[in-house]
Amino acid sequence: MLAIQRILVATDFTETSDRALEFGIELARKFDASITIVHAYQIPAMGFADGGYIAGAEVAAQLATAGQNRLNAVVDSKKTSGVPLTAVLREGVAWEEVNAMAKEVDAHLIVIGTHGRRGLARALLGSVAENVIRTSTTPVLVIHGPRDDK
Repeated sequence: MLAIQRILVATDFTETSDRALEFGIELARKFDASITIVHAYQIPAMGFADGGYIAGAEVAAQLATAGQNRLNAVVDSKKTSGVPLTAVLREGVAWEEVNAMAKEVDAHLIVIGTHGRRGLARALLGSVAENVIRTSTTPVLVIHGPRDDK
């Protein structure tokens, strides 16, 4: 019998992530599972020919505060779901932090949204979902975001 007791849902606070969380909540209800919501962010760093720039402590603190506030708002908005929710904010490369968090909470499933970017947008922004799928030892459920049919 498939036993899913702990679900990890990754979020970047987009509509696609909202869809992934809703799907995760429905699964958690069916399996009587808990959900950990994780958001990972990186401190901006840029390289130039004659040096580099890394955001200072004030910018890092603002990013952390904004991320935690958004996570708290997500949890607050889902309080009536009947599913135990925990939110975790991590600093680092998103896909690496998702995998690390899955191990830390001993997740039985990772639910993550994908934006379905192609071409240059994908090359520049990368694909967190793709990297999680390729490297995770935990099963991954990918939820597609809205498609632009133009």
